[in-house]
Amino acid sequence: MARDIHETANGVILSDPGILGGTPVFKGTRVPVKILFEYLADGLSLDYFLETFPSVKRDQAAAALRHGQTRIG
Repeated sequence: MARDIHETANGVILSDPGILGGTPVFKGTRVPVKILFEYLADGLSLDYFLETFPSVKRDQAAAALRHGQTRIG
């Protein structure tokens, strides 16, 4: 049976039922994208997020933020 895998934000965000039950994560990691938005909403910096989750690259985080911006803008 094929898995329903989705990529968004130019392939930076992956949703795969086999990874955290399909929660959108940064591709190549198990870091949920929502964590980035939670950090920023709590007043924490992008640099702090990237230090905490070194598997996420700055360009991935920036692409996720741009993707979020286009979704609400």
